Amino acid sequence: MPFNSIPTGIAPSSAPIADANRAGNHVWMVAIAEDPETGAIVDGGIEVQTRRTLRNLDMAVRAAGGTLGDIVNIQIFLIDSADAKGMNAVYREFFAAAPYPVRATVVVKELLAAGLRIEITATAVLG
Repeated sequence: MPFNSIPTGIAPSSAPIADANRAGNHVWMVAIAEDPETGAIVDGGIEVQTRRTLRNLDMAVRAAGGTLGDIVNIQIFLIDSADAKGMNAVYREFFAAAPYPVRATVVVKELLAAGLRIEITATAVLG
């Protein structure tokens, strides 16, 4: 099945990647803690970066015609396990009621952008 990239309104990467792709009613997305206008990584701790990342994820899923409630799977990459508590506190602001997406949280050695503490991939199934 062919897929299309979805323009999200988030500053495009200089790398050969898309923020959101859609095939049928499935949407695959990636979000990081970048300013959507400039693409610069936002300064701040894990709470600030998680909030920006989830706002960017919300922008991506809305650009595809969905909402955060359509997300069925999330993978979160952190660079420090100590960030899990702050990340979860902000995550609950965006995913406050069941049914919740299936989620895996992984701690990695580093992320590619300097200063980046979190990266999220997600899959949504649209009505």
